[in-house]
Amino acid sequence: MQQPPEFFNLDSQSPVEPAMGPPPVPNQPAEIADIEARIDAAQRLVSQADSRQNQVADASAENCLDKLIIQIPCFNEAETLGLTLDELPKQVPGFRQVEWLIIDDGSSDWTAEVARKYGAHHIVRLPKNQGLARAFMAGLEECVRQGADVIVNTDADNQYRAADIEKLVQPILEGQAEMVIGQRPITKTPHFSPAKKLLQKIGSWVVRKVSNTDVADAPSGFRAMTRHTAMRLNVFSEYTYTLETIIQAGQKNMAVVSVPIRTNPDLRPSRLLKSIPSYVSRSAMTIVRIFATYRPFHFFAVPGLACCLAGAFLYMRFAYFLITAGGVGHIQSLILGSMLLGVGLAGIVVGFVADLISVNRKLLEKIDWRLSQLDESLEQQRQTPSRPISRPAESSSEVLP
Repeated sequence: MQQPPEFFNLDSQSPVEPAMGPPPVPNQPAEIADIEARIDAAQRLVSQADSRQNQVADASAENCLDKLIIQIPCFNEAETLGLTLDELPKQVPGFRQVEWLIIDDGSSDWTAEVARKYGAHHIVRLPKNQGLARAFMAGLEECVRQGADVIVNTDADNQYRAADIEKLVQPILEGQAEMVIGQRPITKTPHFSPAKKLLQKIGSWVVRKVSNTDVADAPSGFRAMTRHTAMRLNVFSEYTYTLETIIQAGQKNMAVVSVPIRTNPDLRPSRLLKSIPSYVSRSAMTIVRIFATYRPFHFFAVPGLACCLAGAFLYMRFAYFLITAGGVGHIQSLILGSMLLGVGLAGIVVGFVADLISVNRKLLEKIDWRLSQLDESLEQQRQTPSRPISRPAESSSEVLP
């Protein structure tokens, strides 16, 4: 007959009786009270952990901004817009909702239809082609009307990596910037010619000097800005917005930073860079106009002072020869000196007048910004105490020139 197995105590190596049935239930009241106290303590620890987790979740929700709108100015971009929209994010950390806005700058192809097909939330239609700068401003105005807290601008030719939008808005979410410019790897971009790379560097250097900012890639169109920054920008150029907005932001003491981004392979030639001479002349004219608008005294008075000094030198030259040699044959110095003095004094006077006009312009811009804020507050009071989160899936508006 088979014997049952023996159980040994590992310490004594002596056989012990096998444990049969359920473990013994403590009968002493002290043991039962101790177990209940341990259960209560464990339940309290679990409750505290759940409470802390809920507090963290509530704090994260409170720190999130309401809405991010990604805008794309388009002119006959039906071939590349679908690829661009297909890569745009539908959610970005730090925002409760993300929407897309397309500015149709008088396109003659199927740009608007492609935008609807790929789920664009808003479409702004311009009756005719008005240029990149006006399309950009029309988009900003519509983004503000749609309640955007942060606006990201990108190109329709899929030049910029949409995955870098999260990196682009991070300085704004952290409170370190009001405008963020994406810095492209210009020296490592294969489809940029050496001349274009050189012009990009020179243009960025000039913009840094004029705007008192540290922007490494001024012509970059991949940028993010806060709602109030968008409300304070005014673009006068019809060619491009990239240089003027940075100079304006610098002159208005806004916090402007650059972040490195990535680019995609080139899908089509640039429509702004038709030729090197055209690009240089238009960019130079834009910088000159902006400098005359935002630093008029320096723009007019400094050359005027230089003319006055040159005229005074010629006057002293004429006086020297007049005293030493009777002034014979040096009447040209007197005529040229008089002309330079006249031009210099006129430049200084124009500089003072332009500076006074510039002060009035700044006051008008400030008034316009305050009125926009007042309109926004009244609109919020008419709707609800806080801006609603849910909005229509798509809206279409027509912006007149």
